[in-house]
Amino acid sequence: MARPMKISEARDDFSETVTRVAYKGERVSITRHGKTLAALVPAEDLELLEKLEDEYDIRKAEEALAEPGKSIPYSEYGKRRKSRRGK
Repeated sequence: MARPMKISEARDDFSETVTRVAYKGERVSITRHGKTLAALVPAEDLELLEKLEDEYDIRKAEEALAEPGKSIPYSEYGKRRKSRRGK
């Protein structure tokens, strides 16, 4: 579990905090008014997260390609995706 740290503390002790994260494997959640805004995690954790995201994306793409149906142009996909996000 990540150790919560106020953003002001993180700013004041940034170098020390990064050292603890990098060399001791600590995870720190940066908070403002009790709400988590960001996190500092060891590089290995980030690499694992990115690998998991890539594997998930590949699996979803393979599932989509295996579905029967009509293909749509990428530009149309982008429009549909934006409309689903409410942008």
